[in-house]
Amino acid sequence: MTLEEELERVKAPSREAAERAKARWDHVAKPLHGLGLLEDMVVKIAAVQGTDQIRLENRTLLIFCADNGVVEEGVTQTGQNVTAVVTRNFTKGDASVCRMARMAGARVVPVDIGVADALADCGQVWPLERQKIAWGTRNLRREPAMTRQEAEEAVETGVRMAVEQKKAGCDLLALGEMGIGNTTTAAAVASVLLGADPEEMTGPGAGLSREGVARKVQVIRDAIALHRPDRADAMDVLAKVGGLDLAGLAGACLGGAICGMPVVLDGVITLAAALAAARLCPAAREVLLASHVPGEPAGRRILEELGLEAPIAAGLHLGEGTGAMAVLPMLAMAADIYLHMSTFQDIQIEEYRPL
Repeated sequence: MTLEEELERVKAPSREAAERAKARWDHVAKPLHGLGLLEDMVVKIAAVQGTDQIRLENRTLLIFCADNGVVEEGVTQTGQNVTAVVTRNFTKGDASVCRMARMAGARVVPVDIGVADALADCGQVWPLERQKIAWGTRNLRREPAMTRQEAEEAVETGVRMAVEQKKAGCDLLALGEMGIGNTTTAAAVASVLLGADPEEMTGPGAGLSREGVARKVQVIRDAIALHRPDRADAMDVLAKVGGLDLAGLAGACLGGAICGMPVVLDGVITLAAALAAARLCPAAREVLLASHVPGEPAGRRILEELGLEAPIAAGLHLGEGTGAMAVLPMLAMAADIYLHMSTFQDIQIEEYRPL
């Protein structure tokens, strides 16, 4: 089945389930909309799952790992080898996000979609999904990061991975990434899709100096000028100035839409990927949930473009899916109140009403 045929399966969220969920919240014995954005997120989950009896017990974090040839241009503090080191740590359960996932009750699924390493000595705490399409992308300042075929294959891999998680019983999918240089590719993709100047979209990533950020901006400008990615064709944008991890993440967002599964985003990389997914299939934005406001400047712009609000503003900029893991316990607590707390009728007290 082609990607276009898969996207034809996307269904609109259930308005009826959302209305029932909203009514349930209004009857729970607490002030109206007292949990604010968390209530709205539960209602959205109900709409996506097609039932007001929402399910959040089975949570999975998909982490797409890939290298980016643009590191040759000095846009990062660390070398490309760090991608492989951290990917191995995911499989050993010894990365920041793995420890957060334990607390959040989430299963971790690291995916090698393009790491420039054979990753032969990985652990088995969270076994590696081997889906390598290429050994990293090319240097986008010199040539397109990927062929269109590679970008399409990466997107299709992301779709398949998300759908497989749904078939395995996943209720809520969270997304993360690992790829040295991917704040550069995310800023490039955001610049093109939003029609914005790269200087407005580009930040320090993992701690670049002011001079380093200026160099990063120039690299993005040079790449866009050289390849002229078509803003109206998100696949073209991903191929020319994106990355294998970004394309896989975009596919996972589409997979969530295809199978009716809520998708929790992380920072600016997953947001840029979600923006690409929404351009490939506008209905995909209906399954997306924001976790936090990223420190990178493109983050707020993309949240606004996608119509998303994030419940956490804590200066997070670690990546890996850590922001997504931080919001999961909040959602679980809200869901427990929503599903199990007494109603005003139960305790025989007059309900709050809008005045």
